[in-house]
Amino acid sequence: MKYSPFYTQNLGAMAAQKQPVAAWLREQQPDLADIDTRIGLNRWEILDFRLKDGRTIFETMPPAPFYQGWIPREQTPLDATFVVGSNLGYGINQLLSNTRDTHKVYVLEPDPEILAVCLGQTDYRPFIQMGKLVFLPPDRNVLQQTVRSCDTQFLFGKIYMRADMPSQQISPQYAYWTRECKEMLEHLSVEMGTLRRAQDIMVGNELNNFRRALSDGTVNPLRDAGKGIKAVIVGAGPSLAEYGPALAAMPHSALVVTALQTLTAAQHVGIKPHFCMSIDFSDGMLHVFKRLDPEFARDIPLIYSTKTKQEVVEQYPGPTIPLWTVGGLATFIAGTDDLVLDAAGNVSVALMRFLHWMGVRDITLVGQDFAWREKSHAAGHHCTGTVANSLELKDLDGNPIRTSVQYLTSAREMEQDIKRLGLNVRNIYGGGYVITTATNSTLEQVADDGFLTSESPALELYRLRMLQSRSACEQPVFEERAPSWRNSLRHAHKRMEKLFKKPDRNFGEIRSLFGSIHMFLSQDPIYLPYLYNEIMDVAGLRDGITRYTAKEAQRFKAVSKKVMEKVEFMDFILGRRSLEAHKAA
Repeated sequence: MKYSPFYTQNLGAMAAQKQPVAAWLREQQPDLADIDTRIGLNRWEILDFRLKDGRTIFETMPPAPFYQGWIPREQTPLDATFVVGSNLGYGINQLLSNTRDTHKVYVLEPDPEILAVCLGQTDYRPFIQMGKLVFLPPDRNVLQQTVRSCDTQFLFGKIYMRADMPSQQISPQYAYWTRECKEMLEHLSVEMGTLRRAQDIMVGNELNNFRRALSDGTVNPLRDAGKGIKAVIVGAGPSLAEYGPALAAMPHSALVVTALQTLTAAQHVGIKPHFCMSIDFSDGMLHVFKRLDPEFARDIPLIYSTKTKQEVVEQYPGPTIPLWTVGGLATFIAGTDDLVLDAAGNVSVALMRFLHWMGVRDITLVGQDFAWREKSHAAGHHCTGTVANSLELKDLDGNPIRTSVQYLTSAREMEQDIKRLGLNVRNIYGGGYVITTATNSTLEQVADDGFLTSESPALELYRLRMLQSRSACEQPVFEERAPSWRNSLRHAHKRMEKLFKKPDRNFGEIRSLFGSIHMFLSQDPIYLPYLYNEIMDVAGLRDGITRYTAKEAQRFKAVSKKVMEKVEFMDFILGRRSLEAHKAA
């Protein structure tokens, strides 16, 4: 083909690297012969592509001005750029030519015809083969997996988002995928910020709860216990003050659930839930008990994430049942029938996922605002007030409201869950964020539609299953790792000391040794979650350094010391010594 000589070679290189876009593009079967007839020089004397409506991509302006700001002024070895829209490759080629070899470039082109045009113009094989250039299909799961794989880039480099402006004119799908990518990167920022700051706290809490959690029982008997049940998730948004009393006064047979931190607000409006949930790992949850009425909560089961602070679980006056969540110990040691919930970062999202796992399909939201005008929470909640660094949105009627990045991220997650899980959700809208995949309704409407009426035996079955959930589980004992780990790290230190005597000459060997240490620290799935920060630190030493000095040697010593402290603590918690102490208590 005259204008597309590289298409086949690039497609083969992508297939060899197992890039999902290769199979997607083959399925789309773009008409290469037709495409070739529409490529030619435009009035700027540069290659351009004529769209089916007769326009060309660069008919109004040549490419150069669009990409002047695409190249980062300061670059690190672990930078990455996400590009939505490829056109003929002008912006991509700018990035490939002016960034380090280690700078990852991810390109999502939703139009198979345009992607075929791009792949035909430039020989991208060297960049594809070295892993620098990755093309992505318009697939949300592939994009999400790719974004999540950029944890090292987020921690030790910078991630850039580039929406190709000339592509935006082609169709609305470019704006859609730009928004999707931007939201996923924002979510990664929240998630990685939390992990880096709090992973030690979360898994530390889980270890402190380990023996008690196994004694408290398991949520497993609740699987499918929600079939035939209509559920209500009560949030602590400002609209709870308006709709909570009406719900409390209604005769209904719905399963009412809420967050631990919402219990006092629920009591304030006359609602008594069937159970509450806690997923928050922070010390702030202890403030709940300054307002919580222990008599009110005494017969309300608390389903607590094992990452909840130990003192919160100990102070709760009612029954406590553990919930193992993704990212902790149970990710790797749970049985195939055990629930390990992805609790996200918001308790209402976690409650919705948990109810779906229980078999509930019809859910009503009350007080689920994700935004506010004056006060962020209903009366009784320990966070009543305003939130710093808020964002402005519009409510359903176009009036200004405030929200936060965390609320916005959680609201979008809930929207996606409703669609992904096939839930039928009614939202008693109270002037907050508009949950687009839920149906806005009134309490009278949901009652008339049967959304508050469970099948007659369903709630009784739920109560029986909840009682079964409080039966203690078997207490496992794991072999201690510290002696063998200490010996292995001692050998690594001796080798590292020799290499660091001439770090410039031994750069490759030092980097390779850091790679081996990274693999060693990641080998044990049970210990891996608690060692997350140290594993990422070693990844930074392996991939984020262009010249090793004595400073990196000292950083490695500090990391190794922390690793052994954690391994020894886990040995105690997971081994026989803690079990004997638990039995004696």
